[in-house]
Amino acid sequence: MRLRLPEERPTEPPTGYKIARPVLSHDGTRAGFTGVSLGAGLPYGVLDEAGCVYGRRHRAPHRRCDCGFHCVHDRAAAEALLCTAEHRRAALLEVTVLGAYIRFERGFRYARQRVRTATLPPCPCGAAAVLLADAGWGRPGWRVVESACGRCRGGRVALTPAEFARLAGQGLRVRAAPESSGGEPPGLGMPELMAEAALLQARLDWFQSELARFTGDQRG
Repeated sequence: MRLRLPEERPTEPPTGYKIARPVLSHDGTRAGFTGVSLGAGLPYGVLDEAGCVYGRRHRAPHRRCDCGFHCVHDRAAAEALLCTAEHRRAALLEVTVLGAYIRFERGFRYARQRVRTATLPPCPCGAAAVLLADAGWGRPGWRVVESACGRCRGGRVALTPAEFARLAGQGLRVRAAPESSGGEPPGLGMPELMAEAALLQARLDWFQSELARFTGDQRG
C-alpha cells in the first residue's frame, strides 16, 4: 500500500521567507536573485517556475527529488540564516508560494513563486544600504550585487534599490534594513584623536631616543 501525502487546498497562496543574493544581468537590463545552496547556479526572476536542478524531466517539486523552490514558514527562521559568515551579504525575501507544494515542518518545497519584498542588509560599514554594487563575483551571464552605502561604493558598478526593483519588475518592493551597529567602528571625535596623537608622539620620542643611543654606541 502506497501512502499518499494529505492534500491542501488553501483559500489563498501561502507566504514564505528565504534568503538569496540579488543579481544583475551582464548587460544591465534584467535583475533577479540566486539561491545560497541547492540551485545557486540558476538565477530566477521575481515571478518564476522551478525546474529540476539535476536535469531530470519530472516536474518540480517531485516527492523523490530535492528539486523546487525552498522557503521557511517563519521570518525569524530566515533571518537566523543571515547570521552565518557566508550569508551575511544575502537579502531576505518574502515570497508567495504558488502551484503545487510539499509542506515540511519548517517550510515548503514548491513549483512556482512570486518574490514580493526583498530586504537588503546594511553595508559592511554598518550604514543602511542606498545602492547595490558589484560584489566582484557572479554566475555565467549574471553578476552578484550587494548592499553598499555611497562612501563604500568606490568605483564599482552600482544601481539604486529602486532601479533594481524596476528591472526585476512584477511589482517587487526593495527596502533597506536599518543601520547596523555591528559594522566598522565609528569615526573618532576630537578628544580621542588628541589622545591618539599624544600616544603616537610618545612612541616617536621613545623611538628617536633609542635610535640616538644606538647610533652613539656604534660611533664609540
